[in-house]
Order: sequence, then structure tokens, then C-alpha cells
Amino acid sequence: MPATVMSKEISGSVEKHWHSDEAGALLERIDEALRRSGRDPQDLAVDDLLTVDEFHIRGREATDELAKLARLDEGMKIIDVGSGLGGPSRFIASRYGCHVTGVDLTAEYCATATVLADRTGLASKVEYRRANALDLPFEDESFDLAWTQHISMNIPDKRGMFAEMARVTKSGGRVVIYDPIRGADEPLTYPVPWSRDGEISFLVDAEETRSLLESAGLRVETWNDVSEKSLQWFRKNAANTSAAPPVLGLHLLLGPEWPTMASNMVENIAAGRLAVVQVIARRA
Repeated sequence: MPATVMSKEISGSVEKHWHSDEAGALLERIDEALRRSGRDPQDLAVDDLLTVDEFHIRGREATDELAKLARLDEGMKIIDVGSGLGGPSRFIASRYGCHVTGVDLTAEYCATATVLADRTGLASKVEYRRANALDLPFEDESFDLAWTQHISMNIPDKRGMFAEMARVTKSGGRVVIYDPIRGADEPLTYPVPWSRDGEISFLVDAEETRSLLESAGLRVETWNDVSEKSLQWFRKNAANTSAAPPVLGLHLLLGPEWPTMASNMVENIAAGRLAVVQVIARRA
């Protein structure tokens, strides 16, 4: 049975946080930024979008690193839970020859990701569906591997999320996670990318994360703390955004608060309030 779905109030607040002001506005902003960068929005390579569609700490570098840890093979069927604009899924499909199904709570992200997949020539390798991470619309053991980057911070029922990822993964398959977690038991400085005031931020520490994974039927095989790498990345971005933002960048998604968010992430990680981990877990 699927896990309990997030309450309508929480899921609505999460989608509102990530959603633009009107349908299609995000794609229009991306198209305009591409044109200003000298690119044709209708004819794109995967790498043309990496400064905006690798929407997580350390961007493409982190996705590439995680893919190598996951030991991806050609022909694998992968589910990307919280697929956003589809950057990681398109990279995995193009680099490793996998078929990736992305799911995201935000309808606008799914629609934009679908358009970008078509423009990069990957429509036959990737697909996107709007869905709740706690109620994935797939049969048991539908995928060889489940992948997620930076969504559990918005989900209070993490065990339910991990259990759903395990359910749709084949026996013996892997669940691959790249997430910020709570460090020291102190409040974060807000805003941060996933929450402007803490209302939709649900962080747990390393010990509880491991316990929740195990209770969902997953055995942790790899646990890497990449907080220091993350800190250096945010310091670099905070410095860059304090001057003039790049034409095509994360400010297109997060708006004018992005420089403040990047600066706060430096403070939170440096103070030990926040950690960032890579996890490879195996389903029994």
C-alpha cells in the first residue's frame, strides 16, 4: 500500500513555494535567458541548460558524482523522485543510456521538463509525471533504481517517502539519495532555497535519517558527508551573485532572494547547522 500522502495544506504550500506566478512563465524566462546567452531555445544540447536545470547543491558536478557512485548501466529503468526541471534525468539518459521517469509535485516543473526533453532530443528516453512522493503511481518493483536529489527537506513523512521509493524499486535494487540534513540542533538562518521562513522545512539528522531508511526496508551501503564541498560551492555562488547574476541561473527559479539564500547556506553549513550527504541504500 502507498504511504500516507502529505496533507493538502503542506503539499499546497510546497507547490506554491516552487511555482511561478502564472502557467508557462518559467519556460518563458528560461527561453529569454537562452536567447540573451546566444542559444536557440528550440535547438538545445543537454549542457546548454546545466546552470538552471541542475537545481541542487553543486549542480552538474554533484549529479555526475552521484551517478558514478550509483554505478548506472545502459538500459536501466530509473525513477527520479522530485525531478524538477529534469536536468539530472536528461544527463543520466544521455550519458548512460538509461530510461528515466521523473515525478514532481509541481505541475509547472513537469510541463517545463517535458518541453526541454523534446528540445534536447531526449523525449524517447525521459518522461515526467506530476505525482506526490508519498504516493507514487507505479506498480511494485517497476524500476531498477530510485534516485532523488534535494526533496526530503520539504517532506515531513520521510519514512513514507523512503518506503515508496523502496516499493517501486526491484528487489536488490538501489535507492540513491543526495540531500541536506540537519547538523547541530540549532535553527537555520532563513531564507534557504527550499523554505523562506522554515514553515515547510522538515530536516532530520544523520542518525534519524539512517533509522528511517532502515525502517523502510533499505540497507545503507554508502554514506558520504559532502558538506565541505557544498560549503565551497555556496561560497563561490554567494560571491558571484553578489555582483551580477549570470543570465541563465537559479535566480530564474528562486527570484531575487537567491543571493540571500546562497549567503545563508554558507552560514548554516559553516556553523554546522546543516550537513549534505550522499547515500546509496539497497532494497532487500
